[in-house]
Order: sequence, then structure tokens, then C-alpha cells
Amino acid sequence: MIIEIEKLQLYYGEFQALKNVDLSIPERSVTAFIGPSGCGKSTLLRTLNRMNDSIPGVRIEGTVSIQGRDIYASDTEVEFLRKRVGMVFQQPNPFPKSIYDNVAYGPRLHGRTKKAELDELVEKSLRSASLWEEVKDVLKKSAWSLSGGQQQRLCIARALAVEPDILLMDESTSALDPISTTKIEELTRELCKQYTIVMVTHNMHQAARISDRTVFFLNGEVVEAADTQTLFSSPVDQRTEDYISGRFG
Repeated sequence: MIIEIEKLQLYYGEFQALKNVDLSIPERSVTAFIGPSGCGKSTLLRTLNRMNDSIPGVRIEGTVSIQGRDIYASDTEVEFLRKRVGMVFQQPNPFPKSIYDNVAYGPRLHGRTKKAELDELVEKSLRSASLWEEVKDVLKKSAWSLSGGQQQRLCIARALAVEPDILLMDESTSALDPISTTKIEELTRELCKQYTIVMVTHNMHQAARISDRTVFFLNGEVVEAADTQTLFSSPVDQRTEDYISGRFG
């Protein structure tokens, strides 16, 4: 398991958003977090690269380990952690720069400045995001000139350019049309051959289509975690059965 979460509690001031979470996430697979709004799934996702650190009043107990190292230990370099654990958000958020400079931004930040090396890395990342053929002749154009689906794939390429181990996807298709959503789903299945992917989705059909494991959250707790086919076909907990059958949520 590449990620191990033990007895994790997270508080926003007095409010407890995560309650005693124990969870293991396997390497080079797609793990989907599902559950109703406000159940804690995005909060947990953000603990995996310490995106919650900047929120006032957040307090965290327990451990989150990646490849055996507690990422909340005092000697953790958060900038290096976020290089290893990339993130793609709900809304495409390309920088107001060229397509090329969006992808090259992270590598430059980490000291890679040779043009030939950057050219190779930009092409590799755009190919990995299934975008190269669409943009190879317009790399100097603004990223904002791309469609929404292309922008989201550009954001995936930008995340891949710093060569992470893990890619977090927080409802990364919810703002996209069905054709763009299908492309991102196909891309996700391809990327999990090289990366560990953890995704939050409100779309249970999407979780069923593309994830290897699914985790069901309710009121800040992990109710059930299993391989996706098992969780959807024969859930152990009645609350899981009620949610996936549409009785609530």
C-alpha cells in the first residue's frame, strides 16, 4: 500500500470533519471516494498533500503515511510533498500563460531550466494527458484559448510535469460536458498504469466505471471500503446499500 491512514481525526475549529479514519490505498490503481455532500471525502483528499494546512483553525490527529513516511511529521518538506502528490481541481484552473509555460511552470520551479529538457518534458506530459496532438502547433497560445475539457487535460499535464507518484482528482469532471468527461475517464484508466490516483466523485456511475477500489463516506467516517465491483454489487453495510440504491444522498 502506498498510502496508509491511521486513526485520522480532523477538526475545523470545534467541528469534527473526519472521525477516526483508517484506510489503505494501493499503488498504481484508481481509488474513488463517494458519499453525500459534506461527508468528508474532499477533506480527506486534501489531507494527502496537506492542502488543509492553510485553513485557519484546522487541527489534525493521527497519521497519514506515504511510502512509510508520516507526511505530518515536523521534518516534512511540504513543497516536496506536493511535488510527489499532484492535484487536479473541480474547475480547470490554467495559469494566464501559454500552453507551454503552464506545463513547464512546475519543472522550472524545481530547478529544471534547460530548454531541450523542458521541451521534452512538456511534450511527454501533454502526450500523457492525451493533449499533445491537439496543441502541438499552438504551444505559444494562451491556455485560456482552450476548451474546458482541454483546459482540464492541460491541468493534468501540468501536474504530471513534476513527475509525481500520486495524482489527486477532486471532482475533476463535474464542470465538463459528457464528451470531455469520457476523455478524462479514459485518460484516468491509462494513467493508473503509472500513477496512484485518488479521486472524489459525486457520480457513482463514474466510480463504478473507472475505479479499482471505492470508499464510501458518511458524516466524516469511512463506512465501507472494498474493491469497486464488490462494493456496488454486494455491500456489507446497510448504509452503503441505501446510498448506492438512491435511498438518500
